[in-house]
Amino acid sequence: MRRTVLAVLLCAAVGGATAGAGVVDLDRYLRQEAFTDIRISPGGEYVAATVPIEAGTALAIYRIADMKMVGTFRPPRNNHAHTFDWVSNDRLLVGMAQKFGVLDRPALTGELFGINADGKGGELLVGYRTAETGLGTNIKVKPAGMVAAFLTDELKDDDRNVLVAVTPFTANAFTQLERMDVNTGRRNAVARAPIAQAEFTTDAQGEVRFAYGSGTDETNKKLYYRAGASSEWVLLNDEALSRRIEAAIGFSADGRLAYLQTEQAEGPDAIVSWDPQSNERRVVLRDEVVDPHRIIFRPGTRVPVGAEFLGDVPRTRFFDEASAEARLYRSLEAGLGGPVYITSSTRDGRTVLVESHSARNPGDFYLYDTIDKKARHLISRSDWIDPAQSAVVQPVSLKARDGLALHGFLTLPAGQQATGLPMVVMPHGGPIGIFDDGTYDVDAQMLAAAGYAVLQVNYRGSANYGRAHAQAAKLQWGRAMQDDVTDATRWAIAEGIADKSRICIYGGSYGAYAAMMGPVREPGLYRCAAGYVGVYDLPLMYARGDIQDDASGLTYLREWVGRPKELVEQSPVNLAAQIRVPVLLAAGREDQRAPVVHTQRMEAALKQAGTPVEALYYKAEGHGFYSPANRRDYYTRLLAFLSRSLGGGTAAAATAPSKAKAP
Repeated sequence: MRRTVLAVLLCAAVGGATAGAGVVDLDRYLRQEAFTDIRISPGGEYVAATVPIEAGTALAIYRIADMKMVGTFRPPRNNHAHTFDWVSNDRLLVGMAQKFGVLDRPALTGELFGINADGKGGELLVGYRTAETGLGTNIKVKPAGMVAAFLTDELKDDDRNVLVAVTPFTANAFTQLERMDVNTGRRNAVARAPIAQAEFTTDAQGEVRFAYGSGTDETNKKLYYRAGASSEWVLLNDEALSRRIEAAIGFSADGRLAYLQTEQAEGPDAIVSWDPQSNERRVVLRDEVVDPHRIIFRPGTRVPVGAEFLGDVPRTRFFDEASAEARLYRSLEAGLGGPVYITSSTRDGRTVLVESHSARNPGDFYLYDTIDKKARHLISRSDWIDPAQSAVVQPVSLKARDGLALHGFLTLPAGQQATGLPMVVMPHGGPIGIFDDGTYDVDAQMLAAAGYAVLQVNYRGSANYGRAHAQAAKLQWGRAMQDDVTDATRWAIAEGIADKSRICIYGGSYGAYAAMMGPVREPGLYRCAAGYVGVYDLPLMYARGDIQDDASGLTYLREWVGRPKELVEQSPVNLAAQIRVPVLLAAGREDQRAPVVHTQRMEAALKQAGTPVEALYYKAEGHGFYSPANRRDYYTRLLAFLSRSLGGGTAAAATAPSKAKAP
């Protein structure tokens, strides 16, 4: 097992997976990762990491020389240090978000906190909260400002100031770019966007050149360009006219070319160079199957040079495969034995922080000296996970009944061949803007440890496969989206992977909806169905929950899900009589995305239909469970439920609770 000082400080040790055959050691899978993101400071003296805590995400800062924790920021319940950026070698900006459950999408609050590397100087620089909100004893709070602010440019040559995009909390408010003092929060206007709810892109000199936005309803994305501070904004792309979204990602080293990520009429997005002088566009990078996932920048700069793609396996590609950056990546990949991504670097580019990960490995991080060519293992996200003992994950591809190409992943129990296995089909949540990416998946690994093959398919509407694949999901809840899940299940049977008499379907959020619709649409295909924090009464989404709270949510419901009268026949609560297999339901009583009433109505409808149903309700939980005790109880019951239909393993007894404290 890999173990570092930082890992010991961030989280407690647990015993190894010693459970016997037929039982699953849940501690192995439910233990929180040591951290989510980690970045090195510009001078290379510190690293900062976002650390999962119960119902939140904290920030911890460590001195690299001795890996001693020197500073922390811990927000209140359901608040998360969502983004963090080094704005100098000893000061960070932290962007906040709220989530009411682990499956909830982060709702950005627009607050920016400043904190020193030593944990001092903590201050709310811009945001709406007042001192009474209890944001932590080490955080000073300024008078409330009813605006949302997001970092645009850290201005690497200016340790005192940054550029932030600021939008007032008023209808149709236009965004301003402002220069903000990272110590006092004082702001001065620099530029005004030509559109509401805008994001800005700057050049190497910190001059704003692009504005991207869509207004308050978040539809019809527009991209504007200007040649300089004294120039007028020019509309470069209007989604309503071009039928594609285009966003700026940066400039070439000489500033002559801009790089855009551009949707295509068919297939995945492309990265395109655009010459503002000649208006010439040229595709510089495009994968045949998937969109760019993360942009690769030249170490120590904001110059884009390539991208990471999450296809059948993670891979990196470059605008110039002979470039120094490409050679660096290929050297690191060879040395670390797999895909890598440089998450951050020192300002001089000499030391880079490298992530190495795979479908069997949650992620290892290394410091690499690009001059001395030396690597040092720093930390692992989950150092108790031995990749060699993880379940094998294989990419899969198939055709839907209408010819649409579908891609996904098959996780196999360790040591098992892909032949005649009991299988759990696991559609992801979302459904729009989310996809199964083939990286380490805790639920899939846990189910594989119980003896199941796990099938995940990126049905239409999933992100990562281009505009047309996403748009094909409009008004297809319970229809073509469900057919994709069915077609993937039948594919696994036809390939001999799954035992057709031992298949269950399980998912969370939208995945829970798909899990209930599975036995409705395909009687006899599934032996059981399980839904976690699901939506089962589609018209209810217009009246309850947080989706319909704003204009963008209502637009999504109308354009992507359907009008209430159209959704009655696609709602599992109205189709319970057609579900003739055992059902497990689980919900959090404080869920704001899929309110508990969805599960209560589904349970009542199933009972009235005479369908065996077990319903679990958890206090103080939202859209996904935070509490370790509740998570253990839920997964123990889930494994027991699946075992009754499929015969797989159940959960081992709990180990003694840890006494370690989170930062």
